[in-house]
Amino acid sequence: MRVLLIEDEPEMARALGVRLGRSGFIADFVGGIEEARAALQCHHYALALVDRRLPDGDGLELLPEIKRSQPGIRVLVLTAFHAVSDRISGLDAGADDYLAKPFDLDELMARIRACLRRSDVESVPPATLGALSFDFVTHQVSVNGVTLVLHRRELALLEALMRNAGRLVLRDQLHEEVYGFEDEVQMNALNILVSRLRKKLEEFNAGVEIHAARGIGYMMTKARLA
Repeated sequence: MRVLLIEDEPEMARALGVRLGRSGFIADFVGGIEEARAALQCHHYALALVDRRLPDGDGLELLPEIKRSQPGIRVLVLTAFHAVSDRISGLDAGADDYLAKPFDLDELMARIRACLRRSDVESVPPATLGALSFDFVTHQVSVNGVTLVLHRRELALLEALMRNAGRLVLRDQLHEEVYGFEDEVQMNALNILVSRLRKKLEEFNAGVEIHAARGIGYMMTKARLA
């Protein structure tokens, strides 16, 4: 699940990025409003964490645009402004929650989980292929009803392939889906990740196959009967 972190303090952004990564999220860090606009054009995000005091303006200015460009995204405002009037203005601007700095990281993660549980858009039914099921809302993966636990990048890769089942997904698109802006990606990292995911799916008898178009991309299909 991808998160957009709009925060101009590098140390804060790094700390949040590490914690989000440990919780299974892929976090993209940007330091201002214009960078955030560019990121929103490139990726779909489940959640945005927005600081208010940014170098190029108040983060609240961006909230209507975020909600308009990505319906269903949840927005949590993080700010040093503590007054009740500030919290009210944040919520009125479209924030789903508002947390004043300094805050406890455990509380932040709890608020993120609560935000993501809420949904004001039509629920997307789980996708099934072979014996494999992927829930795009909860990001739960199961094979014949048995939960399959995956690393966050394996999960992001599987989501991209399941959304495009039966169609070739280009390597560049998969890189954008799986890796964050700050990730240092080795040349063969995607090949290794695909191999790892393929092995896990085979071990669980998921009934799917991941086909490689050398140098172009990958496609997931239902496994052919022997």
